[in-house]
Amino acid sequence: RTVLFVCFLCLYVCLFLKTFSLFELGVVQTEGGKVEGKSISLGSGRSMDIFLGVPFADAPGTFEKPRPHRGWDGILQAKDYKPRCLQLTVLMNDYIGSTDCLYLNIWVPHGSSVSAGLPVMVWIYGGAFLVGGSMGANFLDNYLYSGQEIADRGNVIVVTVGYRVGTLGFLSSGGSDLPGNYGLWDQQAAIAWVHRNIRSFGGDPGNITVFGESAGGASVSFQTLTPHNKGIIRRAISQSGVALCPWGINRNPRKFAEEVAQKVNCPTDNRMAACLKMADPGALTLAGPLDVSASPDNPIVFNLVLSPVIDGDFLPDDPSHLFHNAAEIDYIAGVNDMDGHIFTALDVPSINSDLVDTPIDDVRRLLGAYTKEKGAVGLNNAYSTYTSNWGSNPSQETIKKTIVGVGTDYIFLVPTQAALYLHADHATTGRTYSYLFSEPNRLGGPLLPYPSWMGADHADDLQYVFGKPFSTPLGYWDNHRRVSGAMISYWTNFAKTGDPNNGGSSVPVNWPKFTRSAPQFIEINSDMNNNYHFLLRELLLTAHFLIFRPCPLNPRDDCEGNSHTNNQVTFKVT
Repeated sequence: RTVLFVCFLCLYVCLFLKTFSLFELGVVQTEGGKVEGKSISLGSGRSMDIFLGVPFADAPGTFEKPRPHRGWDGILQAKDYKPRCLQLTVLMNDYIGSTDCLYLNIWVPHGSSVSAGLPVMVWIYGGAFLVGGSMGANFLDNYLYSGQEIADRGNVIVVTVGYRVGTLGFLSSGGSDLPGNYGLWDQQAAIAWVHRNIRSFGGDPGNITVFGESAGGASVSFQTLTPHNKGIIRRAISQSGVALCPWGINRNPRKFAEEVAQKVNCPTDNRMAACLKMADPGALTLAGPLDVSASPDNPIVFNLVLSPVIDGDFLPDDPSHLFHNAAEIDYIAGVNDMDGHIFTALDVPSINSDLVDTPIDDVRRLLGAYTKEKGAVGLNNAYSTYTSNWGSNPSQETIKKTIVGVGTDYIFLVPTQAALYLHADHATTGRTYSYLFSEPNRLGGPLLPYPSWMGADHADDLQYVFGKPFSTPLGYWDNHRRVSGAMISYWTNFAKTGDPNNGGSSVPVNWPKFTRSAPQFIEINSDMNNNYHFLLRELLLTAHFLIFRPCPLNPRDDCEGNSHTNNQVTFKVT
């Protein structure tokens, strides 16, 4: 009996330890060498491996494409974030970061066994192609782009990547001597590294979703359009940014390159590129600040000049002509309902104050800047459309909200619509989905810095996608957790199956596909219910899509339906 008791006791202890032990990957072999992260307990028998600062490329040369990493001996301790890429500080009078910055971070969840074959979500951060980092903003070691909540709640692997920004990432001479797009090449190198190595971390290299916001959302769009990612990306999510945005492509890069050259004492003739490549990286970074002297006549969006270019390589043609490359990619794209607020508040500061009137003429001035190429007729048509429901004496709230609406439409909404139509038109197996995020900004109210009528500002969606209402619960309410839970469910279901409704996580309402004949979308907020789970897009765009339309929607036609071969995407006033 004693022997039998001991056997039962040993069996019980083994089962107990198996139930409550942490599963972990331990040391992982990558193409560059061995890496070791850290393992944490998530409770309820779940655990997670976290690898921070894994190199996916060597330290890049100035204005050179990323190079494969040379590898390392021994075991690389991947337990801390690496510095972000060299970039300007908030005041733009100094720089931070490092030129050795091509690293990525990986979150791998485990349940009752070590994970294998998990879907992979690769995050590309935003920041106007000027600033940002793979870890995001940090408050008391709470990093915005921590992938822990997404990975745990959605049972997916999350990867966040670093890439060059500002002058070092996007300066271009417009020629082959300084072609630009170095930041996009960094992103592509990271995605390719994930495709080659993620199986060792328990991921499925055949199921990679890239997602990003703002410049990151546009980057996602570019990554689906370039021929260099054929067969690597299976799904993609663009939040508040697509390749067709008016700030997405710099069509006159030489002008700014010459301005930078003069600031670092380089010639502006055929010796310029060689000189710039030898210049101090810090000086080059300081030479590319953003001009923030905005006004309704000179909107801030026109000053975002450090952006991708049509280089004949990464982007062999205008983005509107490259959607055939995304034909097999499932795609989600959407905007926040007041995405333009952060920009129009710089153009027209009075919109944020209840105590300062916003002149009606500011609406006309802003529209005039956006429709400059269309002349007086275009401006008058646009103005009459946006003011058609004003009446004879519009309130200040109406005027201020109209300005935000104009900015949102021009900078984000209409280009996103065009990208959705083009993706749906060219899709073979790829599915298309559209959304509008409208959870009100948490800083809106009579005693707060934003007006009480504020909707979702630019970047407001980030805290919900990355699960901050769960990781920092004291800073949020239950309605915020509903929004966050819904977004994580939609996003990770989509990463698993290509359908945001199906993938193991419950969602509040069904999300219909977007097609040209049925351009449907969902509105994401804390009050989602089955009474309005989709609307026809035309209802939203009565005063939107008819004003600013990226042309051509039919890739080889101009806005008047005439065939053309140039690389211009203009905006039409109907």
